[in-house]
Amino acid sequence: MTDYLEDRAQDELKRVDHLIYVSLKYTRTCDVMLNAMKRMISAFELGMNDLLFHYQAKKKIKDIPDSSKEKVELLEKLFKNKVTKHTKFYSLLKKIETCEFSRREEYRKHVTMIAMIDGKKLEIDTPTLLDYYKKTREFVDFVKEVAS
Repeated sequence: MTDYLEDRAQDELKRVDHLIYVSLKYTRTCDVMLNAMKRMISAFELGMNDLLFHYQAKKKIKDIPDSSKEKVELLEKLFKNKVTKHTKFYSLLKKIETCEFSRREEYRKHVTMIAMIDGKKLEIDTPTLLDYYKKTREFVDFVKEVAS
């Protein structure tokens, strides 16, 4: 079961990779950036499910919560400080996904998505998106290490 979920998280990362390095390169739109972040969120959720299924199989937890917020809280309880930076980043991605954003230099080299999160302006450009991809990959690698 965990191999199946782990493979699905890896597949999501492959899609993110393609969105960033191919689709974004040619379209240069914020919609592609948003789709890449949605795929990152999906990879995070699959990874969290994988970890929780692993701990449920080891009989360390009884049930897996339904909501993503409860899953994050349970993971932070299980892993203490090892997973906090990942869960904070996951929460940021979720906020970006749901907030209103504006676009700057769309269809040009320096396409930027500008989101207002908690009263602060967050500018997401291609290097920032690549950094987000790297952080998501680190989490999936962490899941692979723990669940294997």
